[in-house]
This record gives sequence, C-alpha cells and structure tokens, in this order.
Amino acid sequence: MDAVETKPQICNIPETKIQPVEIEILPVVYDIIRSVEKDPIDNTAKQKESAECSHKVTELQKTLEAARSTIRKLHGIEYSKEEQLRRLESLRKQLALKQQLIKKYKNVQF
Repeated sequence: MDAVETKPQICNIPETKIQPVEIEILPVVYDIIRSVEKDPIDNTAKQKESAECSHKVTELQKTLEAARSTIRKLHGIEYSKEEQLRRLESLRKQLALKQQLIKKYKNVQF
C-alpha cells in the first residue's frame, strides 16, 4: 500500500485589522467599591453617592461591552480550541512548504 500524502488546505483568511482597545476596568471597579463602602448619614449625600455609583456602573458596562464587541470581531473566535490548533498546525505546514520552495528556487540557476 502506498502512503497517501495529504496536502494542507489553503485557508482563505481575510485580513481584518482590529484596533487595540484600552480597557481600564480595575479603576472603575475600585471607584464602585469605594462608593459602596461610603455610608453617608445625610439622605442627600446618600442620593448623590448612589447616583455617582450608578454612573460608574454604567461606565463599567459600556467598557465591558466595548471589549466584548472587539472580541467578537476577532477572526477564528467561532472555532473551538481544538479547531484553532488544527488550523494553526495546517498553516505552519504551509509555511514550511513555502519556505522549502523558496530555498529550492533560490538555488536554481536559470
């Protein structure tokens, strides 16, 4: 029996550039915790702190939603870890084959 050589499939990967998102979550979480820890005696101060805390929670939600939307845009996120690793190995094999061809044709004199 002859061994059958399988060629790796060429994956058409669209090159989409995703801008890095600066996500500052810890300072907002810290501010929320500080707001909750404060326990003013005055009702107007309590309402003011409550409104500030609510604003900070909304800010945190917006930050997390921005992070989620960026992650959803990443190519390959819909594949499982095993599928991603399989595709990565396939791409590495393709790269090795292409590098071999480049070396081969560099040494050939026409």
